[in-house]
Amino acid sequence: MLEAETDLVSRRPGQTLIADKNYYGRAFEQELGQAGLSLLRPARKGEPPRAGSRLFRPLRQVIESINQTFKGRLDLERHGGRTPGGVIVRVLQRIFALTAAVWHNDRTGQPVLRSLTAYDH
Repeated sequence: MLEAETDLVSRRPGQTLIADKNYYGRAFEQELGQAGLSLLRPARKGEPPRAGSRLFRPLRQVIESINQTFKGRLDLERHGGRTPGGVIVRVLQRIFALTAAVWHNDRTGQPVLRSLTAYDH
């Protein structure tokens, strides 16, 4: 990812890279550190606890909730795109539509923010 987007780090210095426990190794972490990145990952078996480990359980719940919303509510597994660009456009338009619905529900005081029932025609 960093090789494909060479200016990604320089445009946003001091980023934290969140990864799973399989992204490990002194050389890997040194390389990230030299690029100006911090690595946040769970400890591997036999490793002492790492900084930020308390963040993973709630973060995982948020990620799983978002993924389930995308797959269930937005029908992303049946996107209908035939090319990578078509898939991207269809996925983004559904995400923007959900975002607009959540914003509208928030602004109008609806009891459930992620409900799309009123817009499901």
